[in-house]
Amino acid sequence: MGAMSVRTQSSEQPAEAAHRAGFACFVGRPNAGKSTLTNALVGQKVAITANQPQTTRHTVRGIVHRPDAQLILVDTPGLHKPRTLLGERLNDIVRTTWAEVDVIGFCLPANEKLGPGDRFIAKELASIKKTPKIAIVTKTDLVESKQLAEQLIAIDQLGKELGFEWAEIVPVSAVADKQVDLLADLLVPLLPEGPALYPEGDLTDEPEQVMIAELIREAALEGVRDELPHSIAVVVEEMLPREDRPADRPLLDIHAFVYIERPSQKGIIIGPKGKRLKEVGIKSRKQIEALLGTPVFLDLHVKVAKDWQRDPRQLRKLGF
Repeated sequence: MGAMSVRTQSSEQPAEAAHRAGFACFVGRPNAGKSTLTNALVGQKVAITANQPQTTRHTVRGIVHRPDAQLILVDTPGLHKPRTLLGERLNDIVRTTWAEVDVIGFCLPANEKLGPGDRFIAKELASIKKTPKIAIVTKTDLVESKQLAEQLIAIDQLGKELGFEWAEIVPVSAVADKQVDLLADLLVPLLPEGPALYPEGDLTDEPEQVMIAELIREAALEGVRDELPHSIAVVVEEMLPREDRPADRPLLDIHAFVYIERPSQKGIIIGPKGKRLKEVGIKSRKQIEALLGTPVFLDLHVKVAKDWQRDPRQLRKLGF
């Protein structure tokens, strides 16, 4: 196997190590386990987990607070071969983010052989010379040790082919909570020394409105992904506490628009007699209430924004 190092237990840190703080981002094909890993590290649901590419379009940051360090996880949208203006813009955001973070974790599922999508991302990573790169083999709970070993060797080879050395190759299972702490132990030394950048209580600095929009978008996509893969955007227009409510019984009014590209998609979202939109409202309202810890009245409207994915003005308005 040569001089490849796979880490399976944490090395002791000297007690007087300086405090470190910095940024990491996880990259990988859709469904490579990035969001699940973020949630496992932060210890709370932050990113919106979805088995669909492109749902985390905004920079959702999870923050891992440790006595010796603060690790800020920046979630970039997936890098993909752009077909639209939105695609190109997302790719630019990705490249800029990768160049700005302190460490990049490349997530590769243990249960899927390396494919063209992985090579495409690895090639991009190879061009970002300065940033250390950790290969994170996810979903190890789904494979036997022989398959895992083969994947580790293949990943080591991939780096060699593209002319860079992985700082670490770490197998983890976020679901079985295996090796997640070790991963944090390995990410921390790659961060610059410095004081914490966020107050202790913060787990994400994602504006609540963006997270709420993301929850609504998730619920709206449920069951119709094949028909409307990327053609939904959600904008939370306003969030206002309902007036004349007693202090012990607050109610938050949230007004949101679900934007689609074509009038023909309206029926899909709304459903017969508005049944589907109502279900979307109920489902996302429950999740929003859980997120905010307060009762919510959710007012949802569906609007057509013609071909918003191709129109720079609309893109700006919808937050891209």
